[in-house]
Amino acid sequence: MCGIAGLFSPAGADTQTVERMVGRLVHRGPDSDGYWARGPYAAGMRRLSILDVAGGDQPLYDETRRIVLFYNGEIYNSPSLRRELERQGIRFRTHSDGEVICHLYRKHGRSVFEMLDGMFAIALWDEEKKRLFLARDFPGEKPLYFSRLPGGGIAFASEIPSLIACEYVSRELDRQSLWDYPTFLWVPEPATIYRDVRAILPGEGLEVSDSGARPFSFGDRIATPVLPFERDDEAIGSVRQLVAEAVRSRLLSDVPVGAFLSGGLDSSIVCTVARSELEELHTFSVGFESVADPYHGYSDESALAEAYAQELGTKHTTVRVTGDDFRALLTRFLKAAGQPYAVSSGLGILAIARAAHERGIKVLLSGDGADEAFGGYSWYPAIPPSFTVRPAPGDTLRFLDRDGSLEQRIARVAGYSPQLRAWAWHYYASEEEKASLFHPDVTAESSLRWFSHVPFEEPLDYLRHDRAFYFPFEMLSKVDRMTMAFSVEGRAPFAAPAVQKFAARLPWQQLIRDGQLKWVLRQAFAGELPEEIVSRPKHGFNVPIDHWLQGEWNDLLQDTFSETAPLRRAGILSAQSRDHAMTLLNDPRKVSGHVLFTFVMLHLWMCSLEN
Repeated sequence: MCGIAGLFSPAGADTQTVERMVGRLVHRGPDSDGYWARGPYAAGMRRLSILDVAGGDQPLYDETRRIVLFYNGEIYNSPSLRRELERQGIRFRTHSDGEVICHLYRKHGRSVFEMLDGMFAIALWDEEKKRLFLARDFPGEKPLYFSRLPGGGIAFASEIPSLIACEYVSRELDRQSLWDYPTFLWVPEPATIYRDVRAILPGEGLEVSDSGARPFSFGDRIATPVLPFERDDEAIGSVRQLVAEAVRSRLLSDVPVGAFLSGGLDSSIVCTVARSELEELHTFSVGFESVADPYHGYSDESALAEAYAQELGTKHTTVRVTGDDFRALLTRFLKAAGQPYAVSSGLGILAIARAAHERGIKVLLSGDGADEAFGGYSWYPAIPPSFTVRPAPGDTLRFLDRDGSLEQRIARVAGYSPQLRAWAWHYYASEEEKASLFHPDVTAESSLRWFSHVPFEEPLDYLRHDRAFYFPFEMLSKVDRMTMAFSVEGRAPFAAPAVQKFAARLPWQQLIRDGQLKWVLRQAFAGELPEEIVSRPKHGFNVPIDHWLQGEWNDLLQDTFSETAPLRRAGILSAQSRDHAMTLLNDPRKVSGHVLFTFVMLHLWMCSLEN
């Protein structure tokens, strides 16, 4: 695990710039660094030592030392790949999982990326061909950003602040990204907040040479057993096998492993399998002050987590936090994201990552990905009955009927077009609300275009969209950025390609049955978990942002929309934005906290640029 950064320039790479870029990644790799530079290419890394602690520093090489590798991540099938290469006579210099990539490239070329079961952001330099290959893992767990340089060539980095430390990269803001951001709480990839900085998408890469940078995409050859699942018992057995194998493979580590444990189904499955394999497992949960959030009642699940941790026999830590504690983390939260970001549940992950770091834990397993793979969101059972269309008022489930039940809110959006429902079930600011807050010069193409290309002709189309859009760009991004802020590696077993590919083959009735979410996953682990966990309804991890913005965080809101604030001076907010924001905050029918929180975080981010 590490952070990587580098330059390819036909005129010759600037090594001092690379050193400055790499220096911005110390939190991703506090243990050591490494560099390589020759001709048009220079790159470096900061390392977090997890595998081959003593001998796994980068760059890594093949036997000819003409293949030079920097990479961020873990290759979980590296033991089997290594054994096969050794049978073919390849001699390894290190015990690092990444060295297999170098040797596989010599044999298979660019197809190597299809052979890797893991999370990775790779920079592979072929010295003989003078070609650079950048590639990002198929699920999208590890980030990789790039910018085309004015004089030709390319700069790349694991994080945006590292990339813009390169003086050749423009810092001009992308107004379309500003417009999209309050809709999602994040900027959808491949865009970023900067016009000339782009993300390499999951399962994609760039081949860079003197002739330019050519994008390419790849699938994966990770074998998913073609197991029959016409019968329920066959599907249940296959899910149990694949999920357990994914958890076991993600225990690959030479340092202690920990896990998030909320007391819900997904994290309990991960912790149960991990505990059966490890002599010692550290688990962590968050304990909130006794404040209700508008979606799930009281936020605090720590008592459930503590009870199950005791039953499993883990070394458990409950991280007790208040609104003041989370407010103190906001600066670190923004720095971790690298651009405006407002997924408030990330504050809980950040608090746990800090606690894990303080206890010497470098790896944390999470349950992220089960909801998208197996049908875990509360509105999924409402998808099949209605695909009718009527004019829609532009509200989301989280943006109306503060005191209404979930069923009432679902009914309210049932008549939307399929594309509008895909937005309303997950996301936040409407186009009209953004128009009232942003300056007219910021108004851009509708954010709802992100849903227009999906036909939504059958219920499973909604899950497919969540798997391809919401899962990598919110859930996996959140886990990576918030854990790495404190030099901890987050791993999501449910993101394993074998699990995701198999779940994509399951029919609706094995995902959701009689209104029960994740039916097949619950059945798969019913014999290994307590009944109260198996049958427990989903409880989202939401912090009470509305409560705090109306109370102890209200000054942040006032500062954001003041006439002298950076957003006003930069021409980003409208002159009437403060009045509209206060109307949203005080409207008893609406839950607007997260919409307003996006602007608070945008304000704090702009302030950080000025300091």
